[in-house]
Amino acid sequence: MANKSLKTRQKLTFRVDAPSLSKPRNPVALAAKQRAAGSHEKTGSAKRQMQRRLTRKLQDTDK
Repeated sequence: MANKSLKTRQKLTFRVDAPSLSKPRNPVALAAKQRAAGSHEKTGSAKRQMQRRLTRKLQDTDK
């Protein structure tokens, strides 16, 4: 049930402390993981669209 005394932008937040880990996390590894990019390959949809553009372009130049 909503708390009607709070305004629209004010939300109730519940903070849960994370359990302590036996070993501290490696900040360098964490930063590298967040910075990691995906594959540098075009998706199947992008490849199909490129093929369609090329075929239409070739068809238009043949006329």
